Amino acid sequence: MTGAWRHLLRALHLKTFSLWTPKTCFSLNAGAFWTSVTRCGLHTKPSMPPCDFTPERYQSLAYSRVLEVHKQHLSPMHTAYFPEPLLLHQGHMEWLFDHEGNRYLDFFSGIVTVSVGHCHPKVNAAAQRQLGRLWHTSSVFFHPLIHEYAEKLSALLPEPLKVVFLVNSGSEANDLAMLMARAHSDSTDIISFRGAYHGCSPYTLGLTNVGIYKMDLPHGTGCQPTMCPDIFRGPWGGSHCRDSPVQTIRKCSCAPDCCQAKDQYIEQFKDTLSTSVAKSIAGFFAEPIQVQTGFGRLGSHFWGFQTHGVLPDIVTMAKGIGNGFPMAAVVTTPEIAKSLTKHLLHFNTFGGNPMACAIGSAVLEVIKEENLQENSQEVGTYMLLKLAKLRDEFEIVGDVRGKGLMIGIEMVKDKESHQPLPREEVNQIHHDCKCMGLLIGRGGLFSQTFRIAPSLCITKPEADFAVEVFRSALIQHMERRAK
Repeated sequence: MTGAWRHLLRALHLKTFSLWTPKTCFSLNAGAFWTSVTRCGLHTKPSMPPCDFTPERYQSLAYSRVLEVHKQHLSPMHTAYFPEPLLLHQGHMEWLFDHEGNRYLDFFSGIVTVSVGHCHPKVNAAAQRQLGRLWHTSSVFFHPLIHEYAEKLSALLPEPLKVVFLVNSGSEANDLAMLMARAHSDSTDIISFRGAYHGCSPYTLGLTNVGIYKMDLPHGTGCQPTMCPDIFRGPWGGSHCRDSPVQTIRKCSCAPDCCQAKDQYIEQFKDTLSTSVAKSIAGFFAEPIQVQTGFGRLGSHFWGFQTHGVLPDIVTMAKGIGNGFPMAAVVTTPEIAKSLTKHLLHFNTFGGNPMACAIGSAVLEVIKEENLQENSQEVGTYMLLKLAKLRDEFEIVGDVRGKGLMIGIEMVKDKESHQPLPREEVNQIHHDCKCMGLLIGRGGLFSQTFRIAPSLCITKPEADFAVEVFRSALIQHMERRAK
């Protein structure tokens, strides 16, 4: 995110909200009973770092039966990666194993959700203890875990963000935040950035500004988009404007630490205020980076909004909060919390569930005890700088951006045009990475950006492997192009 973002918020003194909102081709032998598979025939196969974990033998549904059941009984929406989707069986820290025993380095973390590692021993132990003690109650009764967790979580946020509402998902958290903002302000209009994803519930569909999530039917009334400062693809900004160890290659006349593009983005935002919303608005949903940025992932700070020196009135969080367990939260001020109670008896059956609170507490402890925020800063910066060299080496790598262990690699036809690399070409690079044992994500308006967001426990040798795999996939792609 650019420095313009920070100045835009300060200049307008707006209320802000942050969102925390196939058969495999490569394997290393994970145990005596697993068979290595090398179907891709790649001429370059980076050596995968060792793993001292042996998964159990897969003994569930056959792959063909899984495909049949999915086709007959699950959502027809196509969301799976790869022509032959991975059938995952087991996970251990930064590693995943499929039904055939193939091992993968997971650099997408279940859509940026597994924050401290798959099946982390301490988180597992906390879940198992609570599983034998009490699975569920609700807010009509008390249990100590919800109070312990609320105290731990609120201690990590600045004053006056001290009132915690526990819910089950990021979409639900954003729904509740929208309701709070409207209840407190007695206004309706809410602004969010273009390109933002805030959920697919009826309310949050209005905040989500990505074309594939828009419907012909009415939804999310009272929400208006505004331009997101984008110094790679947007109209203003360049090589001195990014809050990141790696700057964009586009040149600008800004001096270091003095982004002139902020003035243009602020003027554009003022135009939104003058033309698209009522005189008084309920709030402004803003992500520090247009992905999940909480729980130490950015390295320099625990929460993404802290990197820009702003203080939101409401913070929503999900994803990494429970290391994959369904859990989310909204944290706000006492004043705003009281405004909600004047309009609504808010109740959540599963929010603050004993299992969720036990797991959430363990996640916070692991982040602190294992210095995972510091690891995110060190290993993330190390990997970001190495990936930036690939941008300089390959014409189709248009931009490398990020902070800590939140990295995006935007693929283009060429650096001059900035046109997105065609989807089928991005698909092939994505598939080649998987064939060499690396799982990464996808994003961007045209699915042209690779998302790299591993668990915070990864090491530099694993980062080296990921960079080597990505470079090999790019080389193979350029060779295919040449033919």
